[in-house]
Order: sequence, then C-alpha cells, then structure tokens
Amino acid sequence: MKNLKKHYRIKALPEFVYKALTNPLSIEMWSGAEAVMEEKAGTEFSLWDGDITGLNLEFTENQKIVQQWYFEGQAEKSLVTITLAPEGRETRVEVLHINIPDEAFDNIVDGWDNYYFKPLKKLVEE
Repeated sequence: MKNLKKHYRIKALPEFVYKALTNPLSIEMWSGAEAVMEEKAGTEFSLWDGDITGLNLEFTENQKIVQQWYFEGQAEKSLVTITLAPEGRETRVEVLHINIPDEAFDNIVDGWDNYYFKPLKKLVEE
C-alpha cells in the first residue's frame, strides 16, 4: 500500500473549485463522463461512468472533501482528503490519498494529474 500527497494551484476562488468537485453536472462537464455525487456524508459516489466509486465521508463547504475510494479485494480503506485554501484570487489544493494498492499507484498518480485536475483547472480557470 502506498500514500500520495499532491499540491495544485488553481486560478479560481475556492467556492468555484469546491462546486466543480461536488456538483455532478460540473463534474460531468470537466470529466466528460457520467457522475453520481451528492454533497452529503454517508452517500456513495461514482465518477467516470463507475471507474471510480466510493463513499463520501465529510464535506466542509469550500474547504474540504473526505472520501473512501473502493478498490476490489482491498482490506484497508483507501482514503482521499482534498483540502482547499484561498491564496488571493487563487486556490491551493492539497490531495492526500492514503492506502493505494501498489498495482494501482501509477494509474492513480496519472489520474489525479491528467484526468482530475488538468480538466478541472481548464473548466474553472476559463
């Protein structure tokens, strides 16, 4: 099992970034795929037509999202914490993803960079 900590800077206010991460219509706009998401702890979510699924654990509006990501056959929970902090008219994003299965690690790193935050930035920065 591996852990990942990544930082991103997005040229948009935290409320726009937060909505892009939690509103299913916004997620579908930047991901290009079906998304099921409810901004409520205890609800399950599905992104990229079910390629990523899990359980929403915690929401602090415009500041933090905590999720459990499901990996088949994994005994330990994989937890994702996305923290948003304002810096002027920008948002500093920290992603902490713990308990990633070794065989999924490279794909997860690539996914955060190229399939999650690259298109999200393009949507909210324009």
